[in-house]
Amino acid sequence: CGGSASGKTTVARKIIEALDVPWVVLLSMDSFYKVLDEGQQALAARSDYNFDHPDAFDFELLVSVLRKLKKGKSVKVPVYDFTTHSRRREWKTVYGANVIVFEGILAFANKELLKLLDMKVFVDTDSDIRLVRRLQRDIMERGRDIVGVIKQYHKFVKPAFEQYIEPTVQVADIVVPRGGENFVALDLIVQHVHSQLEKVRRGLSGVVTLLLLALITRSRSRAALASAHQGQPLPKTLSVLENTPQVRGMHTIIR
Repeated sequence: CGGSASGKTTVARKIIEALDVPWVVLLSMDSFYKVLDEGQQALAARSDYNFDHPDAFDFELLVSVLRKLKKGKSVKVPVYDFTTHSRRREWKTVYGANVIVFEGILAFANKELLKLLDMKVFVDTDSDIRLVRRLQRDIMERGRDIVGVIKQYHKFVKPAFEQYIEPTVQVADIVVPRGGENFVALDLIVQHVHSQLEKVRRGLSGVVTLLLLALITRSRSRAALASAHQGQPLPKTLSVLENTPQVRGMHTIIR
């Protein structure tokens, strides 16, 4: 979490690079802006629509997507077009991963969303730097004019930061001043994530060991039963399934 143009995406990408683990997903809150009606579209074109208010985001869809990703499921994520203030027709498919990095200006503003976050990082960047970055981004990348960007900043962005974003620093586990340039903070975050992944791996290895023991025990029991009935007809209550690809698949999953 952090204010607009605070460097959240930069911090997220640097964490992902430093983690150097397979299966990492970066999910941005920007993908979950609500679909605007004609009146809201007109306001947005005049820089009179508040994109920094909690009501601008589809939290219901966001929470649903994040829950599915945490369960390892694949999901469809909307793609938002900032030049037209609308969702594109094509949604992208995102798959569950070992690590999910989620970033957004209001990442800590929803109670249901907070419950899904295992580690909360607040990126704290000086307001003057954030304004300069926003001017560069909106003018060069999103085709806005400087008057509209400054108007939107003073009318919506700055008040929303003070009311909805800045207070949520209280729920953060780690505060990162200066964003992506704070290598000490980034290193601490990466170390913590690695330690959590190691705990998961140790837990899984224990489960695998237990499963193997159970399978060995069952194999020995089956061997004893088989030898006990050698030379005798099979009981009428026993049904032998045909060796189909589906049955072999089930055996593979069990093993």
